[in-house]
Amino acid sequence: MLCFVVGNDVVMIPGFHCLNHSSVYSFFVFLYETKVSQMSITLITGGQRSGKSSYAERMALQLAEHPVYLATARVWDDEFKKRIEHHQASRGSRWINIEEGKALNRHDFTGKVVLVDCVTLWCTNYFFDLNSDTHAALDALQKEFDALISQNATFIFVTNEIGFCGVSENLLQRKFTDLQGWMNQYIAERAERVVLMVSGIPVTIKEKEEERNFDSMDYV
Repeated sequence: MLCFVVGNDVVMIPGFHCLNHSSVYSFFVFLYETKVSQMSITLITGGQRSGKSSYAERMALQLAEHPVYLATARVWDDEFKKRIEHHQASRGSRWINIEEGKALNRHDFTGKVVLVDCVTLWCTNYFFDLNSDTHAALDALQKEFDALISQNATFIFVTNEIGFCGVSENLLQRKFTDLQGWMNQYIAERAERVVLMVSGIPVTIKEKEEERNFDSMDYV
């Protein structure tokens, strides 16, 4: 008899030792796909060059043979274009690469592992297109995020803690820092796991909670 756990259920299969190799292989493929298809959210945050993306990529590659790399960057100048090209070249053939600046939910990610890199650039696109209206951008981002995570997939979000740098003298920077911080809170509250990267070291600051009240947080 084989016993294993799927979610919160214990499953027992009598006579498992009588199965042939092909059946055993198909069975474990089914288990893997069942595990991946259960929707979950991980948020990886930290400062610049803290190792966020590298850690997120390793996590995604451990969860799936061909994870999705959902890049939110827009090409703002030649230097940034070179950064994007460098990242694309370094990912390797295992990745399914998708470039999407705003409407992440228009893609079907059912049953897939999706790395969203990054929330900061995603916020930037809405902030820029909505004329620096922080509240309008936050509302649009939250609606798009809710639609995205309604898909039955495993999501890994990478973001930045830009508020660690103190209060800027520039009004536009202060407004964007507010937007980023509020969106980080929104995602973190809904995530099963939140990891803070410090000098390349992952520090888990939240594990899965059985019950969460999404209406309880006042973003200030």
